[in-house]
Amino acid sequence: MNVKPVKEVLFTNSFRYILAANFLLFFAFYLIMPILPFYLTEEFGAGRSLLGVILSCYTVAALCIRPFSGYLLDMFSRKPLYMLAYFAFTAIFGGYMLAGTLGLFIALRIFHGFAFGMVTVAGNTIVIDIMPSSRRGEGLGYYGLANNIAMSFGPMIGLFMHQLYSYEVIFTMALVFGMLGLTMAGMVKTPHRDPVRREPLSLDRFFLLKGLPAGVSLLLLSIPYGITTTYVAMYAQEIGLGVSPGLYFTLMAVGLAVSRLFSGRQVDKGRITAVISLGMCLACVSFFALSECEDLAGWNPGVASAAFLTIALLQGVAFGTMFPAFNTLFVNLAPNNQRGTATSTYLTSWDVGIGIGLMVGAWIAQVFGGFSHAYLLGGVLTVISTLYFWLYVGPHFNRNKLR
Repeated sequence: MNVKPVKEVLFTNSFRYILAANFLLFFAFYLIMPILPFYLTEEFGAGRSLLGVILSCYTVAALCIRPFSGYLLDMFSRKPLYMLAYFAFTAIFGGYMLAGTLGLFIALRIFHGFAFGMVTVAGNTIVIDIMPSSRRGEGLGYYGLANNIAMSFGPMIGLFMHQLYSYEVIFTMALVFGMLGLTMAGMVKTPHRDPVRREPLSLDRFFLLKGLPAGVSLLLLSIPYGITTTYVAMYAQEIGLGVSPGLYFTLMAVGLAVSRLFSGRQVDKGRITAVISLGMCLACVSFFALSECEDLAGWNPGVASAAFLTIALLQGVAFGTMFPAFNTLFVNLAPNNQRGTATSTYLTSWDVGIGIGLMVGAWIAQVFGGFSHAYLLGGVLTVISTLYFWLYVGPHFNRNKLR
């Protein structure tokens, strides 16, 4: 008689607390994100050229700290580092209200990026520690879902508050949500870790060398993703679509949320490379279709608007399918004492691509006369990433995976 194996519990109290902490962290982050350009312009008189530099300081700082975050999390106790980074991330919301000069605001923005880079790597590592390995893909899907829900509601509520309240009220609300998240984070119980032997510093203590091929593939995918999230509203305006860019992001978030749940379960069944391949194919279709919206709008704006929103949903499904699978792929290439390094390599690869997308998207649109060319490039990069994954990354993972 066959006995059905008992399914390990995923939704423990600690898992629920860290889901709440992750949601509140990203909600506070997204709450102020859309109002910062207005704040800098109205309070400090910053011009458009300066806005991009100031706002990008955050991303650059987060990118710089990630490799060191992974090393620290692998060498020392993870929970105290998580709490310290979460506290710093939250406290800086209060600092924004006290910044009387643009120079001080920029300094705070840089420190905020450092804190964000550290807390996200720490949270991603701890959630892997506290969930059963047999349900890791599913658990990472739920963990990422918290980000997507925050992304759906945070900017919308922030812009709504901007119409009714002062900037001090919005920063105060971000501070309150950050403090609630810090409380939730403090209630997470992490497993005991034996002392780690201090090894000589080397490159593989900061980057997961076995994960670099996958990192290249992920970087190529994140370039067009960065172009989309930053410039898709300007693209819609440029080609004369009568749809709200906010609806694009809402549908994209819906696709991300739904597909994460599906893909996580498939990952737990060992179908990591198949899930990533499916997501890549959908991403290829979405970027080429997005580049064609300009021609479609010239023929029939109504059909173009419907296609535009359909692409948003498809894009969300594509990346939501890949996110938990790529995360699990990096973790499965690393020994347990390098989970932090694996997570930081995964997030660093993604951040580098996003940063490149921010820089090249507007330049391509200016040089070639429209954002459709930027999305055409995105489609080409996605095809290159897909072929590279099929020919090298997938076989490399199957040869080197540890679990």
